[in-house]
Amino acid sequence: MLNRCVVILRPKQPYLDWAEQLDDGGTVPTVDGEKAAYLLPSNESDHDGSETVKHCYEGLFELELAGWHLIEEDWPANRTYEMFQQWFSVEWHSIVTDLCADPLIDDGL
Repeated sequence: MLNRCVVILRPKQPYLDWAEQLDDGGTVPTVDGEKAAYLLPSNESDHDGSETVKHCYEGLFELELAGWHLIEEDWPANRTYEMFQQWFSVEWHSIVTDLCADPLIDDGL
């Protein structure tokens, strides 16, 4: 097991509406589409992960916005934790087990 937790963000309607109003010429994200999984520090006292996510929501929010649209001027301004909660549902998993024999490699992102 790793000393990490996994967080998966599922877009809610405000995120989907924002993505749809952009003229990127592609398909829009969906609730059931591909999701990124984020490794965050584990915290034994934080059973639901809410404090861990609250601590780093800004970075998560930016990663999700950049995952759809890279022009930061088009991102919503004044991104608060309350807005983050309106835009994403959070799936948090406290047990992370690496079943691969190869070492973890950070590609620098």
